[in-house]
Amino acid sequence: MSESGSNELGRHRLGRHSTAELNPHLDDYQLAEALVREAGNLALLMRQAGLEGHRKTSVSDVVTAADHAAEAYVLEQLQRCRPDDGILGEEGASKQGTSGRTWVIDPVDGTYNFLHGSSYWCSALALKDSSGALLGAIFQPEADKLWLGGTGRAATLNGEVLTSFGRPADGGRGRNEAPVAELGAATYIHPTWLADPMCAMPWHAAATAAAALRMFGSGSCDLGRVADGELDCWFQHSSPEWDWLPGQAIVHAAGGTTDVVRVNGLDWHVAGGTTAVRQLRAALESASIG
Repeated sequence: MSESGSNELGRHRLGRHSTAELNPHLDDYQLAEALVREAGNLALLMRQAGLEGHRKTSVSDVVTAADHAAEAYVLEQLQRCRPDDGILGEEGASKQGTSGRTWVIDPVDGTYNFLHGSSYWCSALALKDSSGALLGAIFQPEADKLWLGGTGRAATLNGEVLTSFGRPADGGRGRNEAPVAELGAATYIHPTWLADPMCAMPWHAAATAAAALRMFGSGSCDLGRVADGELDCWFQHSSPEWDWLPGQAIVHAAGGTTDVVRVNGLDWHVAGGTTAVRQLRAALESASIG
């Protein structure tokens, strides 16, 4: 089946299973939750119908018709439900708003995983203004996990408030105090970057500071799990806004810490407990050249 045919089939099947048009009277959190759920389910249905990937910058940086269709769906709904807001999407959606707010869309985060049959991918979006991320929403369809949170609402996973950054009932050390040397760190680095010492040296310093490493290939899925406690902390360089802001908002809303540190001309994004983030920042900066 051609990608255009898969696109149409995915939209048709989505229409049979959920509401095609969202209610403009939904609040921002309700709208964000509905958008990532619908986009994720559309992408999943299209994969089941059959998809081919097309290389963007490398063999592991790919795009499918599902990425484009899911982003087009979110764009269409936002233009109708939030006509004054701006829009920025990974696959090219762009609209200048008048409200001072912008929705940032990642229709399929972890496309390489998605294309190869892994369940470790998601749809994600954030709403930001000049102060930063106001809310984030991440939906991993095959795990049926939906993380949501922001400045006006505590972080939740499938509606349950996340408390993993809170102090234990026995008064012991909480996640915010745990040192990175006792924690597992999730990360990602493309093999070509390991050939560049300006990137490889900071990555190595941070990686060897942790007790263990995990590399799964979806930053938003990782950050949702940092928020809920399944993963301890996370670091990655050069994350675009659609890979960073949804998870950043949710980690903050869960009581965690995030940071961005510039080392050797690259911006490194870090998330986790307060102590781990501080120590990861120090490790990255220890490899600064010049």
